[in-house]
Amino acid sequence: MSHDFTSAVRPEADGLLQQIADYVLATDRIASPIAFDTARLCLADSLGCALLALDYPACTKLLGPVVPGATMPGRGARVPGTGYELEPVQAAFNIGAMVRWLDFNDTWLAAEWGHPSDNLGAILAVADWLGRGGTPLTVRDVFVAMIQAHEIQGVLALENGFNRVGLDHVLLVRIASTAVATRMLGGNREQIVNALSNAFLDGGALRTYRHAPNTGSRKSWAAGDATSRAVRHALMALTGEMGYPSALSAPRWGFQDVLFKGNPVKLAQPFGTYVMEQVLFKISFPAEFHAQTAVEAAILLHPKIVSRIDQIARVVIETQESGKRIIDKTGPLANPADRDHCLQYMTAIGLLKGSLTAEDYEDSAAADPRIDALRAKMMVVENPQFTRDYLDPAKRSIGNAVQVFFSDGTSTERIAVEYPLGHARRREEGIPVLLAKFEANLAGRLPEGRDTAIRSLFADPASLAATPVVRLMELLAVS
Repeated sequence: MSHDFTSAVRPEADGLLQQIADYVLATDRIASPIAFDTARLCLADSLGCALLALDYPACTKLLGPVVPGATMPGRGARVPGTGYELEPVQAAFNIGAMVRWLDFNDTWLAAEWGHPSDNLGAILAVADWLGRGGTPLTVRDVFVAMIQAHEIQGVLALENGFNRVGLDHVLLVRIASTAVATRMLGGNREQIVNALSNAFLDGGALRTYRHAPNTGSRKSWAAGDATSRAVRHALMALTGEMGYPSALSAPRWGFQDVLFKGNPVKLAQPFGTYVMEQVLFKISFPAEFHAQTAVEAAILLHPKIVSRIDQIARVVIETQESGKRIIDKTGPLANPADRDHCLQYMTAIGLLKGSLTAEDYEDSAAADPRIDALRAKMMVVENPQFTRDYLDPAKRSIGNAVQVFFSDGTSTERIAVEYPLGHARRREEGIPVLLAKFEANLAGRLPEGRDTAIRSLFADPASLAATPVVRLMELLAVS
């Protein structure tokens, strides 16, 4: 097909931009009780992850205003666990970086993957800033925005593998956060479309910082960067800044031709509440999600091998194609970000210790010579059935299997785990553990009595939903 690249006739906005705008404006259609209750759990878990991140100087050194003194006392959006009160763009960066720092918040896996609660950077920053400015928003409003952001990010991830062309999944955080933030700020349909078009024109961050030999801490603040960029696009759209109707589809110059090899960005199914209802929680281990079930299997094997570590001849790990492509990693590991994206490292810790915590990625823990010695004996293979079940929309499993072989010719049983504890199929089993994780992350990180008040609030869904956002953020603030 030939195209007239000289025509200045502006086309109608790309259909996807319009569909996203129509979805976020239809807030009255968000009614699923399961989605709302899951959003409550997601908010609790994400806030707990954010507070836990404050124990790590690599995270806290990036927090606060862009330059010293650029704060908004009494008017700015508050950053949980700190005394910062910031304009919403930088507040979104702070909150987003904290939620994502330890790779312990919720997850979505499909052709693309990601962490939909990353969008809370924009949602909480905008909601608190608006509330302190006289626009009353409740936690229920936050839940609606979360459900919508999860859905936009997750549905776009179902069939669009941006990773296949080297783009990072935080692209979808920027798109989802832009849509909900513009709507929350009072944007109309045209303004939402305009903001979204600019968000797509930003292109996408490269995945370089997630893969050897360049794996580094940017993967922990990339979502904060994306969600803050989204708030900026939303605020600009509210000034009347123009949009670009064929940002996706423009021949030669559009997102699809420039960055997606000419493929259309597809919408696999209509937007609803599916993603929030099915989202995966990282409950037991702060580990890249493709490895969650491998770590669980390794921990089950720990009692059977701990006294025979020096007799291990090899360890076979079966995983999905995505797991093998992303986190199968040999050789030296340079930093915590490198280690928590190494299937062999995480499995080795599970086998050696019978547990896995964020501290196990630090340099002091990695100095244990047994870890690399065990990694050197590991073989990672794709299990085609695990790959099929991973991609099956009726299953969305994340299977791994681990088996240990000894030098005397004996072996352990092969332990296969298809669904991690945080999977929707294990909700009943997982929720008590998730809430215990939340309580542990609250403990000792807020002024006396605050953790009790917050736990009580989250235990009462109706009261929590009716609570003004400014009150919740006040409880989370530290002077």
